[in-house]
Amino acid sequence: MRKARKYALDILYSADLTGGSVESAMTAYATMSDHPLPDYARRLAEGVAHNEYLIDGYLAPCLAADWTVERMPVVDRCLARIAVYEMVYADLPAAIAISEAASLAAELSTDSSPAFLTGVLGHVASLVVPAETDQSGQADPEPDEGLDLVAATVDGQAAGQTVEAEPETGPVGQAMVEAG
Repeated sequence: MRKARKYALDILYSADLTGGSVESAMTAYATMSDHPLPDYARRLAEGVAHNEYLIDGYLAPCLAADWTVERMPVVDRCLARIAVYEMVYADLPAAIAISEAASLAAELSTDSSPAFLTGVLGHVASLVVPAETDQSGQADPEPDEGLDLVAATVDGQAAGQTVEAEPETGPVGQAMVEAG
C-alpha cells in the first residue's frame, strides 16, 4: 500500500505542478513506466482529484488562520489530501492514514513536514472520525484519546504546541494541534 501511495503522490504532484489533470498525469505515467499503475494508486489519485474541493474543506479549518491549503508545499498538500481521502472515503483508520502521510513526508519533504502533517491531520481526524460507541450503540461522550495522542505527539511535540512547516523557500505556516 505504501508503494501505491507513493505512486499516487507522484501523479498528484505532477498534476499540481503542471496545472494539468490527474488523468493526463496518469497517461504520462503509463507512457513512461515499465509497469502498470497499481489499482490502489489509481483509486487514490482519482479519488483525491474527484473530491479535492471537499478534502480541502476538511483541511482548511485545521490550518492557522492566515494560511490556506494552496500555500502548503506541494508534497505536503498532496500527502494531506491523500490522507484525508483515506480517512473519509476509504475508511482507513485515522492513525494509519496520519502515520503513512508523516512517514512519506519524512522521506520526501522537509524536516518539519512530518510534525506539520501530523498536527493538521490529527485535527482533521478529530473532526471526521465518528465518536466511539459503547456496547449499547450510544455514542461515547469522551473523545478518542488514542487519536489525540497520535495527533499531539510527534518527535516530542506536546499537545497544544504550534507545529510549523518550513518548505525549502521559507515558512509555510502553522497548524494548531487541538488537544481533546
